[in-house]
Amino acid sequence: MTRLKCSRTWCCVILCVISINLVLVNPVYSAPATKPIDKQAATPAGPSGVTANAAVLMDVATGDILFNRQAHKRRPPASTTKIMTAILGFELGRPDEVVTVSEKAAAVGESTIHLDPGEKITLYELITGALVRSGNDACVAIAEHIAGSEEQFVKFMNRKALTLGAQNTNFVNTNGLPRQEHYSTAYDLAVMARYGLQIPQFQSITRQKETEIHFIEPDVFMDVRNTNKLLWNYPYADGIKTGTTTAAGKCLVASATKEGRQLLVVVLNAPDRFGDAKKLLEWGFENTETVRLADVGQVIAEFPHVNKPVKVLTTDPLDVSLPKADREKLLTRIEWEKSTDLPIQAGERLGRFEVWLGEEKINSIPLISENEVKEKSFLKRFISFH
Repeated sequence: MTRLKCSRTWCCVILCVISINLVLVNPVYSAPATKPIDKQAATPAGPSGVTANAAVLMDVATGDILFNRQAHKRRPPASTTKIMTAILGFELGRPDEVVTVSEKAAAVGESTIHLDPGEKITLYELITGALVRSGNDACVAIAEHIAGSEEQFVKFMNRKALTLGAQNTNFVNTNGLPRQEHYSTAYDLAVMARYGLQIPQFQSITRQKETEIHFIEPDVFMDVRNTNKLLWNYPYADGIKTGTTTAAGKCLVASATKEGRQLLVVVLNAPDRFGDAKKLLEWGFENTETVRLADVGQVIAEFPHVNKPVKVLTTDPLDVSLPKADREKLLTRIEWEKSTDLPIQAGERLGRFEVWLGEEKINSIPLISENEVKEKSFLKRFISFH
């Protein structure tokens, strides 16, 4: 028989404390460590009335920045920190792993899921508690289970952030409780959130308005309600995470999908965070677009420096997101990297296909040869010379 779980004030469950061993497993998901192109100078003014001290609007598919305000200003990120905690929870652990709650994790205060020492719960339920209910205690339990200590897990967080291109982020804890030297930026949080959205379970959890957390020992359920009110107030909203402390102010990382296009917004120290997010998302859907400039494997040109024709192909599709008013400013260029020296191998990189917005390069993809070109033999070179 199950019963509802309440806070430790109501539940006096005494269980022994079990030490947690270091557990490192293969990631359940391995997304590419892509770094979005930071087009700060190219972004327009955007909608009026945005209250946030710092903000970013990003296209999830392309990583292009559509709006920014002090995007690289270091600020306390509050509970948006938990985005990275959840990412590593999924990548370094298995969702069905059973976690035993330590005294340290249970003692974490403020926003919690009321963990008690010795309780058993799966890693997936802890991640749900961290993302939906913003449980500070859940984050410490995740960290201790995976890395042996919160301190070691934080090292993993900082390493992962840097790998993703979040160069102005430094985590000191797993939950965002105020600490000196714990900071991030609107841009960095957008980069991390975009990566998180590529993990199906992360995206599924953050879009839930309400759910249950199931504890194994004792066998109880806890009803939790998402702190992201945008999920109720904006029909296209589908994630991600709130954050609030006195130092950070009201913060929000939010995503929305409309007509198959997903946008991501970050607002930090925003008195009207949900209003700001809605304004920026609506502005983005109405005033920006994604343009396809090349398909994968598309023939772009012929390599000009050899007698025998060599077609060059794109290695990836090339999409660019930008304000609709700027579409006429788009230019494409080919920059050759290969010299005239032969031979040329099939699939060899010969140059790059660049996209420019006015005087600013905003993206590029490699160009490779379609076929092989062998170097002439000595006899053929001698005959052609004479």
